[in-house]
Amino acid sequence: MNIYQMLEQAIISDDITAKEILTAQCLEYCSQNEVSACQNFIPVRFEKPSYVDKCTIVSPKHLPHRKDFETPEGLATLIHAIAHIEFSAIDLALDAVYRYPDMSMEYKLDWLEVASDEIRHFKMLDALLEDLGFKYGDFPVHSGLFDAAQNTADNILDRMAIVPRYFEASGLDVSPQIIKKLENKCKIPAVAKLIEMLHIIYKEEIEHVFRGDKWFKYLCRQEKKSETVYFEILKKYNLMDKHRPHVNVEARKEAGFACNEILKLGAKECR
Repeated sequence: MNIYQMLEQAIISDDITAKEILTAQCLEYCSQNEVSACQNFIPVRFEKPSYVDKCTIVSPKHLPHRKDFETPEGLATLIHAIAHIEFSAIDLALDAVYRYPDMSMEYKLDWLEVASDEIRHFKMLDALLEDLGFKYGDFPVHSGLFDAAQNTADNILDRMAIVPRYFEASGLDVSPQIIKKLENKCKIPAVAKLIEMLHIIYKEEIEHVFRGDKWFKYLCRQEKKSETVYFEILKKYNLMDKHRPHVNVEARKEAGFACNEILKLGAKECR
């Protein structure tokens, strides 16, 4: 069984069912067999995201505003934006296995399990979108996570720093704020469902960031680099000075961040 060929098919597909089946097959196989890089295997550099034919891709500044959650369309724009993050995260988790074949089986299983979680998250949100009369692809999206994957394709340490430890960790900062805003509208059945989903996603994303943290630290040891290289990497990708209105201290600590890192990211205190 060539899991790299299957992973490539899963990554380029815009069909969530195909992604789910292929991911489950890879996860089952890797759980029972040792997998090494195929001889002469060279990962493909994907030129476009898997959702390019499904979604209209725009710059972040052209995305619709998500303020009115009381109308089905207003709520759907928020759900769609979160669903898009989850869809993108599926591809990034699969790509973490596909692109770095020399990593251990523990590493492969970690990211295949993360991909499986992200598929489940997307399907929950997509079903709620459908309940509101919409579907994935009905609103424009940006390609920020795909771009991050492209930019870090040749450097696994950068990938672990930028994708799980920066972008996914930033989601831990934002999620509680979204939930808090939605709680004022929790009498609306669709909003109540979304809040329940976001609590599930938030809890599991802490584990995803923790896995990224684990492999980031492992790679630092392998490359004999200090973990402070994290901030050098953020500067390299012009991410260090991004505005962070709220840093979720407890979630980041649970995900592996040290207090000195959390403070440097902008938290006022960390104990």
